[in-house]
Amino acid sequence: MEENSQKEIKSAHNVGKVVLTTGVFDILHTGHLALLKEAKALAGEGGRLIVLVARDSTVEKREGRRPIMPENDRLSLIEALKPVDEARLGHSEGISILKVLKEVKPDIIVFGYDQEDLEAETRRIIAQEGLSIEVVRAKRYGSGSFNSSTKIKERIAEVWKKKGKG
Repeated sequence: MEENSQKEIKSAHNVGKVVLTTGVFDILHTGHLALLKEAKALAGEGGRLIVLVARDSTVEKREGRRPIMPENDRLSLIEALKPVDEARLGHSEGISILKVLKEVKPDIIVFGYDQEDLEAETRRIIAQEGLSIEVVRAKRYGSGSFNSSTKIKERIAEVWKKKGKG
């Protein structure tokens, strides 16, 4: 009898969690994949990784420029990745962190290394609303490689610039 209760306790601790991560995911690269794998691992066995892909209008508002790839293309790429259980576009009426938290009901939110402002804003809302959500900051993956969209864009520009001179 004690053996069965031990199994029940063990399985209760292995219950999967809902993990949310978000990003632009413009020009997909190995850093994105590493982030998604880390987030999925935090979900545990039976857990779910939900990825919120930023709308073009949100990127323009936050970064002052539109993404290279349109939102539906970015969404399709993220949906196709093995660690992702569900991907969805952000809200079209603007950034509403509380609305997303209420819809997704995550146990954990994983932010990329470069999402300090969004993380701080989300932590403030979680505290203000008294929500029980763990916030995790992912590390930067790799060094010197093409682990950021900016590095890839800079390399493309460099190659095209050289090609134009030849």
